[in-house]
Amino acid sequence: MVRYRRHHLPGGTYCFTVTLADRRSSALVDRAGALRAAFRATKATAPFAIAAIVIQPDHLHAILTLPEDDADDPNRWRRIKGHFTSAAVAGGLALVPDTKGGYRLWQHRYWEHTIRDEDDFTRRIDDIHIN
Repeated sequence: MVRYRRHHLPGGTYCFTVTLADRRSSALVDRAGALRAAFRATKATAPFAIAAIVIQPDHLHAILTLPEDDADDPNRWRRIKGHFTSAAVAGGLALVPDTKGGYRLWQHRYWEHTIRDEDDFTRRIDDIHIN
């Protein structure tokens, strides 16, 4: 089994891809307001800067920079996903609770890439603009 390791860099800038479990879903664009609210609520308690973001129907790409003394991107994504899921369910999205009482709206993992330098940053921004 492959062991996935995340690169935790305090103050780092990362490019993320976060995906819904159902790749046929359009929940992210259908509920864009709830997604914006989830980002705002998370930023209020766990700050980060957004350099770029693109929302597709079933996934999003984002470039985020964390505070200088913080490398906890997993906590931020847990909060964003949780806020969005709660708002989507409250707004009528038909999801069946799992055995733990949660909802399987999101894929469990996400893809992240640590931005290495200015050229890497520029390439990732271009990728987001193309999307």
